[in-house]
Amino acid sequence: MEKYFKLKENGTSVKQEFIAALVTFCSMIYILILNAGIYTNPFGNGENILGLPFGAVYIGTALSAVVGCMLMGFIARLPIALAGGMGLNAFFVYTVCIASGFSYENALLIIFFEGLIFLILTLTGGIKKIYEAVPDSIRFSIPAGIGLFMTLLGLRNSGIIVPDEATGLSLNSFNILHTSFQQIFSAFITLFSLFVIVILIKKKIKGSILCGILSGVFLYYSVVWFVPDLHKEINTAALNPVTSLKEFFDYSFFKAFTAGFDFSGYIAKYGFINFVLTVITTTISFCLVNVFDNIGSLQAVCDYGKLLKNNNIPDINKAMKASSFSTMAGAVMGVSTVTTYVESAAGIAEGGKTGLTAVFVGIFFFIAAFLSPVAQFIPGCAASSALIYIGVLMIPSVKNIDWNNIENTLPAFLTICMMPYTCNVSNGIAFGLLSYAVINVCLGKIKEVKFATWVIVALFLTTLLLSH
Repeated sequence: MEKYFKLKENGTSVKQEFIAALVTFCSMIYILILNAGIYTNPFGNGENILGLPFGAVYIGTALSAVVGCMLMGFIARLPIALAGGMGLNAFFVYTVCIASGFSYENALLIIFFEGLIFLILTLTGGIKKIYEAVPDSIRFSIPAGIGLFMTLLGLRNSGIIVPDEATGLSLNSFNILHTSFQQIFSAFITLFSLFVIVILIKKKIKGSILCGILSGVFLYYSVVWFVPDLHKEINTAALNPVTSLKEFFDYSFFKAFTAGFDFSGYIAKYGFINFVLTVITTTISFCLVNVFDNIGSLQAVCDYGKLLKNNNIPDINKAMKASSFSTMAGAVMGVSTVTTYVESAAGIAEGGKTGLTAVFVGIFFFIAAFLSPVAQFIPGCAASSALIYIGVLMIPSVKNIDWNNIENTLPAFLTICMMPYTCNVSNGIAFGLLSYAVINVCLGKIKEVKFATWVIVALFLTTLLLSH
């Protein structure tokens, strides 16, 4: 262990790496609850549109994180943890499955091939071509757009924002003279949890997001104890870890291959041409976001931990290989794209310096896989606070955009706003790249648009014009 991870050379120890891993794990354990909730209760109203058991997704999320962390630790030897990516999971559920109409198994197969393409691009140097094909203004806009998308989901799932016939969405009524307590109770829990998260982060308390969610859980049950009408039904059948493991093998594990190749339902409804175009652009969208999410997170975390070498991410190709393999493994286990987590910075702040930190995080996730019964008692309104706060974490990317140059401003703005307004990540990327290409053509700068950019633009444009 000492020889492989070079602990003494990096000024660390097994104990220090263990403590750092525990802090990282506590900072990102919320993904287990949140991811399972997004798959099994996407709109926060108890409607399980995909028909998946909570335990199946919970186990899949935990085990895919185990694989991701182990690969990052042993291959790249970086103190960076991986798990199902926030934003990418929303794209998977809300856009690909619900809006586009693909089955859960179809979407998993798309994720697997996206991971395979990611790996091929990493091995052939294509990652650099994609990175250069998307202008900086759009690249910096993608995290912000996803962040706003996640915030919108959190606001809707908590009941802070409600459907409105005139405007589509509106603020829930908090008028205590006319609105029942039951109607605003969920919103109150979410806001309470959100404020706790912010206060704890300000005070530099480790695991602030988890503590914020748990504080909302405590308040929730403290109130429902006295107001029985507020209490949600608990699926007692899912309280057995063995049951959750069985659900995982019945509903999620390897379903990408046993049922994912059957696109007959989609083709019958939308046509073969639409099917081909949508699969291509969806795969590209996943791959683009996955690439930029990994590069951005790696850059941010390594910079924070002073791990950069000549301002470059150390062993970036190895890190990308680990991430691409993790994405494919996640698809096999029934969850969307597995990617690097910026929460790894919390562990690095505690002294994590080598891949042993990531390995320990993987061990913690493996243990957590068998604690799914505890997660059953987490109400969605408490977890929604994390969705909202994720928007806070992702919005700072806009500071890197040149807002004084209209050539950058419009593509960036369209990329950001079209994601939450259409509840679709690929729409944001599509409108951003289309506007970028049109502006440069009209300004006589067509030569500045790279060939790879035109290929991506052509695919998106074809889809917009011919698909549903």
